[in-house]
Amino acid sequence: MKKLLCVLLAALMVMSMAVVASAESAPEEFHIAIVTGSVSQSEDDRRGAEAFQAMYGEDMVQLAIYPDNFMDETETTIQTIVNFTDDPLMKAIIVNQAIPGTAEAFRQVKERRPDILCIAGESHEDLPVIGEAADLVCNNDFVARGYLMIHTAHELGCDTFVHISFPRHMSYETMSRRVAVMKETCKDLGMEFVLETAPDPTSDVGVSGAQQYILEHAPEWIEKYGQNSAYFCTNDAHTEPLLKQLLAYGGYFIEADLPSPLMGYPGALGIDLTDANGDFEKILAEVEKAVVEKGGAGRFGTWAYSYGYTVSAGLAQHAYNVITGVSELDEIDDIADAYAVFSPGANWNGSSYTNADTGVKSENIFLVYQDTYIMGDPGHYMGSTEIEVPEKYFTVK
Repeated sequence: MKKLLCVLLAALMVMSMAVVASAESAPEEFHIAIVTGSVSQSEDDRRGAEAFQAMYGEDMVQLAIYPDNFMDETETTIQTIVNFTDDPLMKAIIVNQAIPGTAEAFRQVKERRPDILCIAGESHEDLPVIGEAADLVCNNDFVARGYLMIHTAHELGCDTFVHISFPRHMSYETMSRRVAVMKETCKDLGMEFVLETAPDPTSDVGVSGAQQYILEHAPEWIEKYGQNSAYFCTNDAHTEPLLKQLLAYGGYFIEADLPSPLMGYPGALGIDLTDANGDFEKILAEVEKAVVEKGGAGRFGTWAYSYGYTVSAGLAQHAYNVITGVSELDEIDDIADAYAVFSPGANWNGSSYTNADTGVKSENIFLVYQDTYIMGDPGHYMGSTEIEVPEKYFTVK
């Protein structure tokens, strides 16, 4: 009995010392910054940042917006991020989406303030490049999803998959590799894969011009490729007009590039979700009801919780947990736990990023995805997070 008491006392002492050490290592007061696009370009990203700020307060959480026309205003983006180094209490900067210029901004941040955690969500820059500048990078799993979206379309009875994008996006490794995986999966499953091009919303035509192009051409594509064709676009601004025409003319939509029941659906369906702000169970129910009323049951999918919303808030939560000594920065389970705070009940899966040229897995770059939900009466999850993606697809390029 004495031996047991000694062991228990020793264990309690070790635990107490660990708690004290953790408390001493965490700063008493610190700030976290979240940089996103505007509401017009990426509303979910911004709303997630606002949700985290509402949870912890404006004194701790500072928000900033990068320019809508970020391709022509890289210096403004860099300066917006670097400006946070002037705050002596700043301990983490999260950028979602990490548009071009973020890697350079993070390099400058580290030169000035190596103590600040630099975290990138959904990088537009090549992952090895942003991975060298950032402490942590989290993207949607473009490899697994490249396989799983085609797999889901095939299970729903589609014979053709139409991918809509433009040269700037296709120059990104994440998107070009996903296309390669999609092509290979279509070939393996006996489906046709089609590439269509639409205007870049950051070009001279702007968002309205790009959306008008989709409105005009989607009916032609549906007539050309048939009712059993599924559609996917790489740009958020293209999503709403594409959904609108698919609801009107037929065809399938598995999920958005950055999936959410708010991504394109409210505008395409003409529904007001103001009263459901932040309540994704209610949002999904309202969207699903409207999709069914439009005759879209079984043809339209999403993630139950917004990806952009979850990434902004979840990565900020993860940074908070790391700063306070609760989590490890490069531990995928800790990242998933932080995401789960803002997506209760949703199934997530993911893996470390694998370099297609070397086959080497990264230690600070992670790819994640949520189960696909197909709306209907009733709707259902496809079990995407339980499907094993064949290993060969992780090095397809």
